[in-house]
Amino acid sequence: MAEKSKGRSRRSSAAGISKRLPSDPTTQWARDVVDGRIVSGELVCHAAERHLKDIIDGAVRDIYWAPERAEHALGFYPNCLSITEGALVGEPFNLLPWHTFSAGSLFGWRKSSGRMRFRSGWLETGKGQAKSPFMAATGLYMMGYYGILRAKVYAIGQDKATANVLFKDAAAMCRAPIPGTDPEDQDTLEGRGEVIIRGFLDNAFKIEHPATNSVFQSLANGEAISGPRPTLVSADEIHEFKNNTSIETWKRAIAKMPGDALMLLGTNTPASTQIVGTSYSEYYQKVAKGEIRDDEAFGFVARVDKADRETVFDNEACWQKALPALGITFPVENIRGEVNTARELLSTAMSVKRLYFGIPTGSVDFWIAEEAWAAVQGPVNAVALRKSKCWLSLDLSQKNDLTALTAVWLDPEGHLWAKTWYWTTKDKLADRAKADNAPYEEWVEDKAIDFEAVPGAVIDKTFVAAKIKEFLSENEAVEFLAFDPAGIGDFIAACEQIGFPVWKWEGPDEPAGTGLKLVSHGQGTRIIFEDKQLCMPRSVERLEDRILEKTITIEDSPVTYWCAGNALLVSDGQKNRAFDKKRSRGRIDGLVTIAMAVGAATMNETSRPTIDDFLASLAET
Repeated sequence: MAEKSKGRSRRSSAAGISKRLPSDPTTQWARDVVDGRIVSGELVCHAAERHLKDIIDGAVRDIYWAPERAEHALGFYPNCLSITEGALVGEPFNLLPWHTFSAGSLFGWRKSSGRMRFRSGWLETGKGQAKSPFMAATGLYMMGYYGILRAKVYAIGQDKATANVLFKDAAAMCRAPIPGTDPEDQDTLEGRGEVIIRGFLDNAFKIEHPATNSVFQSLANGEAISGPRPTLVSADEIHEFKNNTSIETWKRAIAKMPGDALMLLGTNTPASTQIVGTSYSEYYQKVAKGEIRDDEAFGFVARVDKADRETVFDNEACWQKALPALGITFPVENIRGEVNTARELLSTAMSVKRLYFGIPTGSVDFWIAEEAWAAVQGPVNAVALRKSKCWLSLDLSQKNDLTALTAVWLDPEGHLWAKTWYWTTKDKLADRAKADNAPYEEWVEDKAIDFEAVPGAVIDKTFVAAKIKEFLSENEAVEFLAFDPAGIGDFIAACEQIGFPVWKWEGPDEPAGTGLKLVSHGQGTRIIFEDKQLCMPRSVERLEDRILEKTITIEDSPVTYWCAGNALLVSDGQKNRAFDKKRSRGRIDGLVTIAMAVGAATMNETSRPTIDDFLASLAET
């Protein structure tokens, strides 16, 4: 109820502003959104409000609304292009309402110099909302009809096939009849000679506009262009990008252009494990909400609201929030069929929620209910916890992958707090980032993330030993460190090298040593029944309990979330479960150490009996 009231309040205040605004199509759409006449989610409402407020006070930031420039762009699509696929094939390319707002915003907002305000645009909707055709048509507009001589327009994708989807749409529009002409006359942009398409049919690779000496071509992600001077770069299916190197390269090229230039990014809602798409989406959401001031970034993010998520399959009234073409070019029957299937299949339900309704999820089979995992992510104040009981856990890399160290504190109220540090090697970092589908270089540069790249081809364990030594000097009640037996000998040698005393616990009957106590933690599905022995099945169960009960806070880190999204659980015949590094989708080291540390912190807690335990006790009786 609080969220709905907040939405009504925001709409009411924006509605007061909207009465003093012009009534051009772009602004009218924004007014209809904030006045509640168009069903929209909170993020789209933020974008509409931003447009209206900027018309009122944007001049102080040197941004101005020029509806005549928007009108020129909006007129291009239906007057020059036809729809090439679907039920409306052959009809003029009449913009969908959300297209009108997006195109009008991109081309209507100006600086006092006359240059376009926006240098980047983010378009995120559910599937089937005509993002790719719109981006293709926008590419044609900026290539030959916007008014730039020698314009360079590029369609890029994760691979050439993805880039070609958008480019082929553009080529098909050039070969389709121009609206208002007789289809039998084959009066097309290509037929008139306004454009030249290089390549035959689906093998087309370049569109040229001779009158302006401009080109439009497709490139695979990472293809190099010597000294690029792009007018427009359209990157579709951003959620599929494995790294953002090429996107950032093109953005820098856009930034260097003295005149109009635009980077246009399109996507469905990314999964949390699709790091590149998630990172960009979150940025443009913050811009729309005013949390980040970036007057050169435009964002249109169509998702259902958080309050809609649990009942989304049964609440058709909210579907348009993520599907702005619903009932116009996207029949409601299409999504009803998907929803009916999703009600029966969990894996389908996850993908339908993300791809059609904009509900961000992890992988299809996230190791625990992702909503529960997300609910316990938050800040961890290590300084405030330094006097609390604490347990450490360590997972050492074999060569040059990840090493993870987790600390778990137990506060006086019985709540657990988990924080994780990561190490990798600098050598071939970019190659490993691409192979692991993770932005390692960005994580290293982000000082808010505890992710360090150390010199060399193999992680020097003395870096880890020094960190643990430093940690013990700052924390007063460290009980012990749980470790994965693999590689522990190298760690102990590294500790000796820096003069940091540690000792391995060998059992309750063996004498204690000096320094930090090290306790082995089993990694497989085998249950170890000996006293004080740690094993993964018990640690996984206790971590799950803490997450579901919300009695743990795990430091909100993109690295840890990525590890959790990669994880897979395996079980044996006795239903003992463990994380499986070999079968998981990527690195899971951070999640493994969190489970180990939670297992260590809770090893003296009494486990709650399960139904299997109850049945077993009956059988013994």
